Amino acid sequence: MKHLLSIADISRLDAIKILDTAEELAKVSDTPMKKLPTLRGRTIVNLFAEDSTRTRISFEAAAKRLSADVINFSSKGSSLSKGESLKDTAQTLQAMGADAVIIRHGASGAPARLADCQWMSGAVINAGDGTHEHPSQALLDAFTIRRHLGQGREDLTGLRVGIVGDVLHSRVARSNVLLLTKLGAHVTLIAPPTLLPVGVESWPVSVSYDFDSVLESLDVVMMLRVQLERMQELFFPNAREYSRYFGLNSARLRTLHSDAIVMHPGPMNRGLEITADSADSARSVILEQVSNGVSVRMAILYLLLAGDTSIEAGN
Repeated sequence: MKHLLSIADISRLDAIKILDTAEELAKVSDTPMKKLPTLRGRTIVNLFAEDSTRTRISFEAAAKRLSADVINFSSKGSSLSKGESLKDTAQTLQAMGADAVIIRHGASGAPARLADCQWMSGAVINAGDGTHEHPSQALLDAFTIRRHLGQGREDLTGLRVGIVGDVLHSRVARSNVLLLTKLGAHVTLIAPPTLLPVGVESWPVSVSYDFDSVLESLDVVMMLRVQLERMQELFFPNAREYSRYFGLNSARLRTLHSDAIVMHPGPMNRGLEITADSADSARSVILEQVSNGVSVRMAILYLLLAGDTSIEAGN
């Protein structure tokens, strides 16, 4: 595995290896000496053409804990904001000796374009491209679910996950559907018809337009941010109406069974898709997702750059 562009590019065994490696690396992160010398002398570039806080800082922390040198390259204040092409930027990074580029871009397929062309020789990691995918987020979500509900299993067979809200604009939802089903979970998409993508009936999921009807059966409730910035037209009547039918509140929280957990990829629209008391409840693992993200991204960098050849790409 040279790049991480899509969950579709990795097999079930690949995914389990990443999760298992993250588990081992998490143990290191819990010690007073958090750094490993594994990637000393390697240069990793965070190339973020879209705003990000959690993902960029998480990848930066992961790289530094593996002793890599990190260059943060954002579009604002860089040549990208002046109209420089992705090709010219990539060639500049190649000249700087980048061993890996972690790219977030507003255009779906930009990471694949970077990886497929001969502009640079380093590894490419997709940190979110348009409304396409966000594979490292799905991996850290699976890692978090397995830690809470895996009960010693290597995968997520038999668990029931509800992904709720703005599926249409969510790259997180797409990657999670691919990964969670690959790991044996049953996924239900819960959203108004206007916030489901065309062709969703071909996805390996169930679909529900009634949040309350499926709540009791769920082991995991994964709330999605309503991406108002991507909405050029009206997808629901108003915020109050959306929250009434598809928001997670204290009443719905009480309906969940005793072991169920609440997730959110962040950033949250508190009061829209999730109330403050739900986000901060004992069932919420949202902050754990953030901390687990560092361990999972360490595992991705370790397996891509430290010479491990035991992962084979495939479906």
